Amino acid sequence: MPSGPCEPAREALSRQGYLFADRRSTAAVKPCLWCRRALGGGDHCYKQQFYGIESYRCVQMTPTLRCNQRCIFCWRSFEHEVTEEVELPPEVLFSALFRLQKQALAGYKVHVSPERFEEAAHPRQVAVSLAGEPTLYSHLPRFLELCTEAGMTTFLVTNGTRPWVVQASRPYQTYVSLDAPDEATYLRVCRPEEPGTWELVRESLSLLGARRSAVRVTLVAGLNDHDPAGYGALIADSSPVYVEVKGYMHLGYSRMRLSAAHMPPHERVRAFAEQVARHAGYRVRDENRASRVVVLERME
Repeated sequence: MPSGPCEPAREALSRQGYLFADRRSTAAVKPCLWCRRALGGGDHCYKQQFYGIESYRCVQMTPTLRCNQRCIFCWRSFEHEVTEEVELPPEVLFSALFRLQKQALAGYKVHVSPERFEEAAHPRQVAVSLAGEPTLYSHLPRFLELCTEAGMTTFLVTNGTRPWVVQASRPYQTYVSLDAPDEATYLRVCRPEEPGTWELVRESLSLLGARRSAVRVTLVAGLNDHDPAGYGALIADSSPVYVEVKGYMHLGYSRMRLSAAHMPPHERVRAFAEQVARHAGYRVRDENRASRVVVLERME
């Protein structure tokens, strides 16, 4: 079979456990560490702790590996960029989820009960957050609709650079990344491809108050862990239901750009989150030390 235009990126990530829905596409599934641990009876993801999502019944996926930012802390490779791909119809992408999840977890079949494995092979939650920027997939709203119609919950994680797609999408919970308290820091840390992107992010943030939503802040020590008042003001203006303040983890290809010293300890994450909460008018709801994350909630 001839190689497609996105084959270099696919080959690199296939070795890391990514399973692709089609050779012409970079739509992919990869169970996270917590999904595998929970399936085997071990620890679960902080999303189960915070939001009641069963980790072993959650599929982590992306409709595309393309992205319009080069965030310095991102775990994905900038060396294997996707320049062209064929977009899968949303129905094809949706139907591939179950096949790929079952294939990815096949090695656990002999270690868990048949009933538990079948539950894991039929996920109830879709985390659209694996890699790439999902709002670059032109059929995203319809794909999310298909998941909802099937009785599944969906978490959409976006960098906020395409607010018109955020507006048109109706996931169970919308996440918008806010990785800077101001435009100058945003340009240094997130490195968008096009000018004017900061205002687009702010436009996406403005959509969050009317839906179940979260702002995700990834703290990178020495780069964006300053001005909690600036973060707080942006959060207060956008009024999401939740805010996740999470420490950068030294994983994947980010290790080529950052050092382990850029990982803030949980104590630093907690202290910074408390400052943001005070400035935003939020309160600390919960925390997970293993993932270095603190969740804030809006005070009604």
